[in-house]
Amino acid sequence: MAKSVPDKLANLNEQYFCTDHLKTELKQRSVRGGAVTMIAQAIKFVLRMGSTVVLARLLSPEDYGLIGMATVVVGFVQLFKDLGLSAATVQKAKINHQQVSTLFWINLIISFAIALVVIALAPVVASFYDEPLLRGITMALGITFIFSGLTVQHQALLQRQMQFTKLAKIEIISMLVGVIVSIAAARSGLGYWALVLMQIATTITNAITVWISCSWRPGLPSKDSAIKSMLAFGGNLTGFRLVNYFSRNLDNLLIGRYWGSQQLGLYAKAYQLVLLPIEQINSPVNSVALPALSRLQYEPEKYSRYYYKAILLITSLGMPVVGFLFAAADKVIILTLGEQWMGAVPIFRYLMPAAFMGTFNVAGGWVFQTLGRTDRQLRMGLVLTAIDIAVFSISVRWGALGVAAAYGLSRPIIWIPKMIYCYHGTHLRVIDLAKTLSRPMFASISASALLLVIDWLNFINTNNILNLLLNCLFYTLFYLAIWLALPNGKSTLLDMLKTFKQMKKIKKPNK
Repeated sequence: MAKSVPDKLANLNEQYFCTDHLKTELKQRSVRGGAVTMIAQAIKFVLRMGSTVVLARLLSPEDYGLIGMATVVVGFVQLFKDLGLSAATVQKAKINHQQVSTLFWINLIISFAIALVVIALAPVVASFYDEPLLRGITMALGITFIFSGLTVQHQALLQRQMQFTKLAKIEIISMLVGVIVSIAAARSGLGYWALVLMQIATTITNAITVWISCSWRPGLPSKDSAIKSMLAFGGNLTGFRLVNYFSRNLDNLLIGRYWGSQQLGLYAKAYQLVLLPIEQINSPVNSVALPALSRLQYEPEKYSRYYYKAILLITSLGMPVVGFLFAAADKVIILTLGEQWMGAVPIFRYLMPAAFMGTFNVAGGWVFQTLGRTDRQLRMGLVLTAIDIAVFSISVRWGALGVAAAYGLSRPIIWIPKMIYCYHGTHLRVIDLAKTLSRPMFASISASALLLVIDWLNFINTNNILNLLLNCLFYTLFYLAIWLALPNGKSTLLDMLKTFKQMKKIKKPNK
């Protein structure tokens, strides 16, 4: 017998809005979600690198330069794309169809407005760079915002329900279609339009696959949907992203303005190389931890236990990577960039303290977002941006190396007051976070010091590739040996390995 409309709505509420069922298998879902997301991240990395290798041989540097000019404007406007409302949907303990429908229409209206703004700015962008071709490029890229607005709430619902397999498939399929379209366009001689079409094809495919994967459909917006708190949450989060974007780009702006393209090129490449491995680890874990911690926001003991275990996981993977890169910086730079980039080595090393702290930089964001404290996150962001302005403005007189040193060394100094403010009024304690970080931090720094001693004594003297591989082997052995030598090191390591093994035993959750 066919289900009535009320029955269908009740089933829909259970499928996308209710999250009580997630708590019974939260650990299993998190482990599987983390595995799926990391695999997807690896596949996307291969696709990104593969497409770069192919397209770099079919397109000219000028083609990439044109897209780079346009994306400066598009990248900034993109910060307003969802107004933080997707995160609000994931975080909210209880939501309903009416609320999400209203947020959907808000997102869609904002997306149309942003598209119109980008299209209107196209002549300004072309005039600023004195490049007429940018008018068409910017207008075409503006269209992608409309399709993005169609998917914000659907993707948020999938993330809220921790349906990471669906999300991973959507991302991979969308990127694959974009890569295929761009390569085909480049081979057809379309030049820079191949890169524009890649973004358009990826966005449209993403919209189609999201609507196929998520059966929820929006209703009409309502004035009585009680979304004021969600709008405030999203507004504060968007404000934080804006000030953070400004802070993260001010160093490049000042170096380029006062020291020119050569020093900016060294700094930008070093910074990009520093962040690459951290992003590969933090990004997938972040996408799993946010919905999981949101489900535990009213269960302090379980929240704390999950929180510290997640921090231990990402730092146990991220800190040794940063430690190894610091010790083997010259070899890594030569292998990845070439000898002409050796000037980036000292910049690379000075940035490492910031990268080391960056391995658990998500710790604060998790607390602010999952506990609904984005107003405090915005206030903290404003203070940190003011500090960065002062640090960059003073240190730029010593060039890119001075900026790198000032930024790298300032991050550990502000860490304690930052986390004290973050944890204020919560059940979390900075001392517990410090205990969680102590083992991977000590093991990583000690292994790095031992590798530097070996390098200084010149025990390994062979070609660069073999030298780097041997360095990696020695560092891994040092790291594991020091970890095991620490109190409860073996039991902690075995517990982490047990978690990884569970990925093969967990029954696949219903889609």
